[in-house]
Amino acid sequence: MTETLKPASAPQLRDAIAWAAAEEATLEVMGLGSKRGLGRPLQASHTLDLSALAGVLSYEPSELVLTARAGTPMREIEALLRENRQILGFEPPDLAPLFGGREGDGTIGGVIASNLAGPRRVKAGAARDHFLGMSGVSGRGEAFKAGGKVVKNVTGYDLCKLLAGSFGTLAVMDEVTVKVLPAPDKARTVLVFGLDDARAAAAMADALNSPFEISAAAHLPARVASRVDVSYVRNAGGAVTALRIEGTAVSVAARCAALRERLGSYGAVEELHSMNSAKLWRAIRDVAPLLPDPRAVIWRLSVPPSEGARAAAAIAAVRDVELFYDWGGGLIWLATEAAADGGAAAVRAAVGASGGHATLIRAADALRSAVPVFEPQPGALGALTARVKDGFDPRRILNPGRMYAGV
Repeated sequence: MTETLKPASAPQLRDAIAWAAAEEATLEVMGLGSKRGLGRPLQASHTLDLSALAGVLSYEPSELVLTARAGTPMREIEALLRENRQILGFEPPDLAPLFGGREGDGTIGGVIASNLAGPRRVKAGAARDHFLGMSGVSGRGEAFKAGGKVVKNVTGYDLCKLLAGSFGTLAVMDEVTVKVLPAPDKARTVLVFGLDDARAAAAMADALNSPFEISAAAHLPARVASRVDVSYVRNAGGAVTALRIEGTAVSVAARCAALRERLGSYGAVEELHSMNSAKLWRAIRDVAPLLPDPRAVIWRLSVPPSEGARAAAAIAAVRDVELFYDWGGGLIWLATEAAADGGAAAVRAAVGASGGHATLIRAADALRSAVPVFEPQPGALGALTARVKDGFDPRRILNPGRMYAGV
């Protein structure tokens, strides 16, 4: 049983990491533990619990900037933003239920460290694109700051973008500052029914290349669509392709009408309004249609949108899979059985042929130890990753091996 360190202030965090570095004691960095199963399994000697480093420190709605302690639960941040009709533009997913946890248990630090983004990424970008500044402690036990509290802050090397997606392997964040956006007045979703994967990819590309400012585009094959708790989707009796439009009420109505006319040649078209539209995209954001079987292995595939249907077909030819497409087909969420390698050979062969990459999101510890969780890095890139790790955490005490063995 590992010992838990639970700092309640920035100085305590620095002292805890400095002690671990001196003792070469390894640390599993954790907020509320909602994404503990994401990445390679750890065997750290201590747990660094950041849940006491919580609370919003500064929020300026008129400046579109929020600063919070890294352990602040996402439910608190989202509630505060709702009161001011604002949002996190990158639409961070809540993956806690995917790992058997409770909805809303993620933290802002975990979201940024994992660089998680939802369906709006196709328009708004990733979490790192909204990450303005931070303070934290490196694996050397040294406190440092990066970025700032203004939207435009270019001061040389962008450490924020380096730390976003590093999964706590380089430094432990104490405070994070993020850009927020006004919430759209209205959101509607245009649905196209009955398209196969290739035809759906063409329809999504057509919509995204239109002047109608699509904020999300996804395609749900029939079996997956039947699990969505929205009647137009669940009872469609076939595949459903969804395109979201956001903005002022008049603009949204006009753009939806024009998009429906444009997509009419692809198949039958319907429209979801506010509540049902939000429910559909929340399900897509949180990968809810793939949740029923807790034993299923879940992959996230990033491919060129034009190659999505081809990559999925190549995998389905050798594995029994369920999947859906997000980001206009550039992101594929895929579930398959845990037998053998959990589909790693088929997935990586198909994704490699398309020029993309794959991440093993959920699997048992044994499989995540045996199969690379993140896309294997070529020699030069692997050496660069190791040098960056040496710069921040030379004694390998922070989340050791969570992303790659030995790093």
